[in-house]
Amino acid sequence: MVASNFIKPSQNKATRIQMLHEMFEQIKGTTVLLEELQPDPKNYNFDSANIRKEHAFKTLIATMLSVRSKDETTLKVIENLWKHYDTPQKLAHAPLEHVEQLIHSSGTYRQKAKRIIEASRIIHEEYNDEVPPSQEKLMRIKGVGRKVANCVLVVSFNIPVIPVDTHVHRISNRTGWVTTNSPEKTELALEQAFPKSEWLVINYTLVSFGKTICKPIGPKCEMCVVNDRCMKRIVIAPRKQKKVSKK
Repeated sequence: MVASNFIKPSQNKATRIQMLHEMFEQIKGTTVLLEELQPDPKNYNFDSANIRKEHAFKTLIATMLSVRSKDETTLKVIENLWKHYDTPQKLAHAPLEHVEQLIHSSGTYRQKAKRIIEASRIIHEEYNDEVPPSQEKLMRIKGVGRKVANCVLVVSFNIPVIPVDTHVHRISNRTGWVTTNSPEKTELALEQAFPKSEWLVINYTLVSFGKTICKPIGPKCEMCVVNDRCMKRIVIAPRKQKKVSKK
């Protein structure tokens, strides 16, 4: 862990933990993609790994498909795909053209089709059809980055890591918990800002909060339960100006 990646946050640890708990209670029950796919979708404490790990392969493929795709679209795509190929072995041997057709609406479908087929082949041939509960092993699969791997570890195996997407990165900085300029640095900073016992709920809480209350533009601060302690570091990237060609 690189200390220089973390700038001292504005609140003390007790305040941050209390804020996280209050945010979690406010949005608990919000539907998010990976929770909908679980056999116990209303268990927001992630303490039923014995039954969730059986769905780890579906969780992995859904997370890979969710990149640059809306949750609603990804949910439809993964359910449609699963009607045809619901095991690593089946998907590993699926015709590329058919997989492309099934996931067409998820965006960048050609690249995604190749990657989920290859991921399925590796899991089938190298891991005996079992998704490995290891960040290192997951990230050896092409198309599986740190965020995807961490999502699978948290949701399917109850392993305390912190998946960082745009919501987690934005809200962590906006509240004043961290001061970072990249998702990678945000992950390291959050690991220092919160005890390990809190890591499991950070992604679910901030993703749900980012979708409903702490939006990128026009956050609903008047509805926010931590409004009085939030530093409100609201930074909105300016729109790119179109270049005007000189004649």
